[in-house]
Amino acid sequence: MSEIHSPRKGHRAVFWVFLAIQVVFLAWVVAGAATGSGTPDSCSGLRGDALKLCEDSDAAGTTIGVGLIVAVWLATDFIIAVTYAMYHLTRRPPRRTRT
Repeated sequence: MSEIHSPRKGHRAVFWVFLAIQVVFLAWVVAGAATGSGTPDSCSGLRGDALKLCEDSDAAGTTIGVGLIVAVWLATDFIIAVTYAMYHLTRRPPRRTRT
């Protein structure tokens, strides 16, 4: 009977590791987006169009940074999914053929 429950525990472990990775990436995206709020220190002393340009370039940099985090997140999820699928398919019993 223990053989029936052991594969289930493996599935749960993969699930919890997957969820932990999702939480880490979500926190990273939130932290990355939060760093772009407000006026950057490098824009102090600027006025008018120069200040607007400096703030816009900071916002563009934040957007690019968050976009890169999301791209790494998607790539990580894809790699985890492919690895799990390959592992799961190799652990599956062979199909019986009808004769």
